[in-house]
This record gives sequence, C-alpha cells and structure tokens, in this order.
Amino acid sequence: MQYSNRAEGNHTAEIHFILLGLTSEPKLQTPLFVIFFMIYLITLTGNLGLMALIKTSPRLHTPMYFFLCNLSVADLCSSSVFAPKLLLAFLVENKTISYPACFLQHFFFLMFVTTEVFLLAVMAYDRYVAICNPLLYTVSMPQGVCVQLVAASYMGGILNSLIQTCCLLLLLPFCSPNTINHYFCDTNPLLELSCSNSHLNELLLVILHGSISMSVLILIITSYVHILLSILRIRSAEGRHKVFSTCASRLLTVTL
Repeated sequence: MQYSNRAEGNHTAEIHFILLGLTSEPKLQTPLFVIFFMIYLITLTGNLGLMALIKTSPRLHTPMYFFLCNLSVADLCSSSVFAPKLLLAFLVENKTISYPACFLQHFFFLMFVTTEVFLLAVMAYDRYVAICNPLLYTVSMPQGVCVQLVAASYMGGILNSLIQTCCLLLLLPFCSPNTINHYFCDTNPLLELSCSNSHLNELLLVILHGSISMSVLILIITSYVHILLSILRIRSAEGRHKVFSTCASRLLTVTL
C-alpha cells in the first residue's frame, strides 16, 4: 500500500501514522505519564518564570538576558511541540497522528531546536564581546544588533526545517505499514517508511546537520577559548571569579 503525498480530493487528510511511543507495556503507562508530566511541568514553570523575571526586572534588560529569554522561548516551544501528544499517548490506546499534523510537528520541532543551537552560538559571541572587548561592548551590541541576531537565529531554524521537511520528506512516497517507531515525527523514523530509495535524502541530511553542527561548534569553542584566555590574564582572583561566573552556566549548557 502506498501513501501519495499529493492531495487527491480528501485522500491526504485520511492518511495517518501510528506513533509507537516509548513502550507498549500497560503497567508502565501511568508511571511514565507522571514522570514526563512532571518534567514538562518543570520545563514550563522554569522557562515561563525566567521569561517573566527578565521581562519585569529593568536590571535584566541587557543583551545577555535578552538572548537568554529568547532561548527560553525556543526551549519552551520545542518541548510543547511533542510533549502534549506524548503525554496523551500514555492515557489513550489511539496513538495515531494525521499526515498534516505529523509533518507540522516535524517542522516546528526542528525549527525551534535549530534556533536553540544558533542562539547558543549568539550567546557565546555575546560573552566574547563583553569579556574580551568590554570597552566596545555597548557599541558592538546595541538593541538593534541583538534583535537582528535573534531574528537570524529564527530564520536559520526556519530555513533548515523547510529544507528537511519539504525537500527531504514531503516529496517522498510512504508505504504501509505506517508505524513510526518513535514518540514523535522525527526525520529518520519517517525516512524509514519511504517506499523509494532514501539514501540521497539521508546523505543530504547528514551534510546539512553536519555543516550546521560543526560551524556552530567551532564558533562556540573559539569564543570560549578566547574568553578563558582573557579570564586567565586577569590578575586578581576576585576579578577572575566574577568574570567567569557570568559565562559558567552557558559553558555548562553548551558542554551538556
């Protein structure tokens, strides 16, 4: 049985996929629901609380916290793309997802995750300018530049997601069985359902992910190497500690 990607009347609307989820063991459904609901609740509370704190505190209206606020937005959105469907799957037997909803989920999840990666690079660059060129920081990072960097991060996320969703997936025909061995519509599980040879798509996927990951990683590592060298050149221990504390949390996040 072959699923056409082109609409013929209401044919496309009838296509659906089955998400197998994390487990089919009935005894584990309720405990897993509680665990992941608590994780999602902590994610919501933490990100919303951080966003509200930055918004309401004038002292935090700086480029560093502006980028951190946008990182919280992207993290909150990427979690909300798949978490509700995952939680619902623990409670109901029907684990289907429609064809349009599946690709929308794929598009938005990939868009927000890629945006997060770019924002981490932007935050590393921001700390580099602040610590290595403090006298030029105000001139180098005005509000307009900060907005442009965030907008560029979102545009990069949208472009990457459009390429992968439209060029790598929507043009492929899908065959029965329509079972996705995952808890959301991710790229590789969808490629496995294709009727046609998807080796070229997988190669393009590796090139795309590799180029984005390596370029961002090189930028982040270069920025933090310069930051660490600048910190080591500070003579007072108190000064080194104060400067290091401003970027330690981001360094930990990037490392994880």
